Amino acid sequence: MKIVVLFNLREGADVEAYERWARTTDMPMVRNLESIGGFDVLRCAGLLGSDAAPPYAYVELIDVSEEALFATEVATERMQQVAQEFQSFADAPLFITTEAL
Repeated sequence: MKIVVLFNLREGADVEAYERWARTTDMPMVRNLESIGGFDVLRCAGLLGSDAAPPYAYVELIDVSEEALFATEVATERMQQVAQEFQSFADAPLFITTEAL
């Protein structure tokens, strides 16, 4: 399963603080989970063929290799703390689960 997370930062959130936290805390923590096959955080740069701003500033791509283990790992106290830190930056993130065709 892959999870796609679309989000903007909360009003007043510091972009540099968020991106530093993502690089030093979020990405290393998630990438080190046994259930994760890959994890990337992407800054949206534009809309192809348009000058309009993208509707979301960031996208996370989470490749979950073992769903049951993932559920166990994200329930730990440390991962719950990371999730709370993420929620302090992100404004109503959308977590979209996907299936391969």
